[in-house]
Amino acid sequence: MGFFTSIVIGISITLIGVLSIYIITGMTGLFSLGQASFMAVGAYVSGILAVQYDLPFPLAALIAIVVGAVVGFLVGYPTTRLRKDYVALVTFAFGEAIIAILNNMTATGGAMGLSGIPRKTTLPLVLVSVVVIAFLVWNLKKSRFGRQCLAMKEDELAARAMGIDVNRLKITAFVLASAITAYAGVLYAFNTTYVDPTIFKWNTSAEWIIMVVFGGMNSLTGSIFSGVFLGILPEVLRSAAELRIIIYSVIVLFIINFRPEGLFGHYELNLKTMARDVKKLYRVRKGSKLIKEADHGQ
Repeated sequence: MGFFTSIVIGISITLIGVLSIYIITGMTGLFSLGQASFMAVGAYVSGILAVQYDLPFPLAALIAIVVGAVVGFLVGYPTTRLRKDYVALVTFAFGEAIIAILNNMTATGGAMGLSGIPRKTTLPLVLVSVVVIAFLVWNLKKSRFGRQCLAMKEDELAARAMGIDVNRLKITAFVLASAITAYAGVLYAFNTTYVDPTIFKWNTSAEWIIMVVFGGMNSLTGSIFSGVFLGILPEVLRSAAELRIIIYSVIVLFIINFRPEGLFGHYELNLKTMARDVKKLYRVRKGSKLIKEADHGQ
């Protein structure tokens, strides 16, 4: 695997994690500091099934996604009924508990990690995955469910008064995000062929949240842009050695302080509008060309 390919795959997997955080944070206003633990669930479940039980990649991935969704429901059902600040604390504790379990289980390889996972993640697979998941999240945001989530995010009491079942919205968003994050874990495990508990600590979840806040909690376009931009930035600054962390932090803090709503605010890229504008531009240019040809003919 070439250097460029490995970078693109890594950024794409990160972007899937960012999209899962957007469902929770961007659409419901909740903060999950244990989201990376669902990535661990997906990575370890699929890895164990492939290495120890010789299951094919598609089946192992499907089972891992289902397990991730089930775990997400078990964690999210009681957690999402709490206040927002408590949700962050409980998910953080859950993430640390998962790390402790992985460090002490024989089946997972303990602190040494799980190795021997076959390399099945390819560049086309991750790119298609990102496009499909982004499309699904975009449609989810535009749906009735998404509009209710945004109403709840703005004012939960008002949403309850309107008859919106906010608990159902929260748990549904949490389960969907958990399943997507588990899939990111599958792609990660079958790309690196090795996983260990240190990869899935809470700081990974925090980085994803920063990316969503950086791009704009109200903008899916912004979250996607920031996921790509902040994913590439450390590689661009690699030659700066110790300075890259400082530069990275300064850029993030600058945007958060001087653009509280994020880089994109409420802006969403509208592909239909873009296509219409391109058609108009093409017609104008074509018309100008015909006029010039007519003038030359005279």
